[in-house]
Formats: sequence, structure tokens, C-alpha cells
Amino acid sequence: MRQSYRFALPLALAAGFALVGCGGPAAEEPAPETTAAAPEPAPAAGDFMPIFDGKSLEGWKLLGGHGEGYLVENGEIVLPKGGGGNLFYDEELKDFVFRFEFKLEDGSNNGLCIRCPMTDKDTAYQGNELQIIDNNSDRYKDIKVWQKHGSLYNVFPADPNAPLKPAGEWNQEEVTVQGRTVKVVLNGATILDVNMDDVTDPETIEHHPGLKRETGYIGFLGHNEPIEFRNLELKKL
Repeated sequence: MRQSYRFALPLALAAGFALVGCGGPAAEEPAPETTAAAPEPAPAAGDFMPIFDGKSLEGWKLLGGHGEGYLVENGEIVLPKGGGGNLFYDEELKDFVFRFEFKLEDGSNNGLCIRCPMTDKDTAYQGNELQIIDNNSDRYKDIKVWQKHGSLYNVFPADPNAPLKPAGEWNQEEVTVQGRTVKVVLNGATILDVNMDDVTDPETIEHHPGLKRETGYIGFLGHNEPIEFRNLELKKL
């Protein structure tokens, strides 16, 4: 940016110049220029944007809440033990990447709804639920493979050896939903990468009408077990 500079003349010299050079009153000096502060740039198309402000649940909607529901504490979304309900981000989506961090306690069980209707009923079937669960807990040692962390519930099992960190430590997860594909990356490792059109069993299709959905909401599905979330970011594709 070009800059202009103004040099002040000594007072006596300035007065003499006004009388001798102009023969009339000195012209008023223009007010100094001011520059308005530039507005914060909006996220460019294809950029990640935060969808949780760390202070409130503005932009989110809780359905079927019970207990304390979901709270905001220390910049995190917290589900206390005994709390629950379906907490939806209040914008319908089609193709997107959603990344977040989560911390489990021993035996924690939650879910991430993708392309779901905004409801508190049968979200794993009317929509699609990705498991968020403590595979390492003895409590879940006998669960089905399609119930393990990252699985598309009752449809596609995730890698049973997913690198899930011990209870009390933060995990990073990225979920990509594009067209008919769903991909889950946990702590840098791909644990699920599937095409929903590969489901051909008539009984499964009948029980999971959500597999055919092309749009819907994302949300956390609380099951009375404690969990914490932070750094929620969304990129629309």
C-alpha cells in the first residue's frame, strides 16, 4: 500500500508563507485520514469452519434430553453420566467432512449420527449411526464387531483394531461423507471406508431406510454414559 507523509512547518515560517505567498488567509489543513478496521473474512468455500463456539450450544438443538443433557464446560461439550438425548447441529447437510476430538471414560458409549432426520427416535435406522464407544472396556468385550468404535451400526464393521486411546485421553476423528461413501479416520488411521450402495441384503435395506438418505443432520447420540467433545469443525464439500 502506498503511504503519504505530511511534514509540519515551524509555526513562524508557516505564518509567513500564508501572508506572503497567498496574500490571504491560510487554507484549512485537511483532517487526517482514518482507515476503518477490515471485517473478519468469511470462511472460503471448502474451508473448515468451527461449529461450536466453546461457550454455548448456540446453533445446536437437543431432542429427547434427559438428566443434565449436554453441558458446556471449559470450552468442551460435556455429557455427564446419566445425561443424554440427541444433540443435533442445526443445519441440514449433504456432503461434508466433520472432524472433532473426544474423550471417553471407562465404558462410555455414544454415537455420531450422519444424514439423520432431526428426531429422537430410531436414529440408527432412520438415519445412520457411527459408533463412539470404549472398545477397551471389559464391559464391551463381547459386543458384535459392527458395534465397535467407528462402525456404521448394524451395517458395516470398522477395523476392530482401531487405535482408540485409553479412557481419559483425547482422540481425534475425521468423518467424510460424500455421495454414497463414508470414511472414518481415527487418530490418523482409516478404520472405515465404505460405499452404502454395497448393501444388497433386502432385510438390511428394509431395516435401515436411512442408508438411502442423501441429506440430513449430524448429531451426538447420548446413551447415559459420560463423554467430552471439543474442537468441532465442519467442511462442506
